[in-house]
Amino acid sequence: MAPFDLIAATGGAAFLFPGQGSQSVGMGYALAQAYPVARATFAEADDLLGFALSDLCFHGPEETLTDTINAQPALMAVSIAALRVLAAELGDAAGHAVAGPVFVAGHSMGEYTALVAAGAIPFADGLRLVRERGRLMKQAGTTTPGLMAAVLGLEEGQVAALCAEAATQTGGVVQVANDNCPGQIVISGDRAGVEAAVPLLEAAGARKVVTLAVSIAAHSPLMQPAAEELAAAIAATPISAPNVPVIGNTTAELLTDAATIRAELLAQLTGSVRWTASMQRAVAAGITEFIEIGPGDVLSGLMKRIERKANRRTVGDPAGVADFVAWWQAR
Repeated sequence: MAPFDLIAATGGAAFLFPGQGSQSVGMGYALAQAYPVARATFAEADDLLGFALSDLCFHGPEETLTDTINAQPALMAVSIAALRVLAAELGDAAGHAVAGPVFVAGHSMGEYTALVAAGAIPFADGLRLVRERGRLMKQAGTTTPGLMAAVLGLEEGQVAALCAEAATQTGGVVQVANDNCPGQIVISGDRAGVEAAVPLLEAAGARKVVTLAVSIAAHSPLMQPAAEELAAAIAATPISAPNVPVIGNTTAELLTDAATIRAELLAQLTGSVRWTASMQRAVAAGITEFIEIGPGDVLSGLMKRIERKANRRTVGDPAGVADFVAWWQAR
């Protein structure tokens, strides 16, 4: 069974794929020990990239795994391994479709994984593409370093307006990078812009503004130096219409064809990830189950803030697989 066949059969659910920040040393190890299809997925990733990505996931070191050039393909490999395990474990049992909507979505880099899961991009091509995206983002962060900061306690509209004010005051760059959930926004830009925005946000009542320990101003115009090369890489990647609906990061609308997908992947390099709106789009369509596929539970935590009534599951290890299979069989 193809993974997207499993997703399509899971009516009333959304499959979510995490982005950078969810990586941790040891991720995927238990899956690989327990399931042959997971081991095969990691071996495939190692062969495709020409180095032992699996060893980096399983054993680190942490600073090498966290490097954006490695973290992006590592997260995709773990998430796709987990998804393939689910498809293998359920097999024909997942063949009975359940009425209701189904979506996939991924946070930032996770959007690439979502497109692989939906059958829009082959795994091999997706893995190479996120490795290149990571390389280009790292390079842009070296040539045009910036800052990112988490803003707690304000809504997206307030934060966007104050970022615009700070940019006007300084002539710098600062904008909303991620609208993660109500009351949790991440801003991104150059040092002048972000540092000018912080006191404005605090004066407006932000509960906390925390500068993040990164030098890459993701989802801001500072990523523009990477855009031309990334556009070429995206253009060279085989992309087709997804087999199941994919909600795009920058528009919170469905990505239905190859042209729309290519435009979205390029736009999100310098544009904002509208995760709150994306999840609200799924909720409005009747989604009640949100299943995070991959390491950690970051997206499940955000979902709790977006829609408290939503049911949330994580699948990143054998216990998560067993929980999902039991839930499926009890439906």
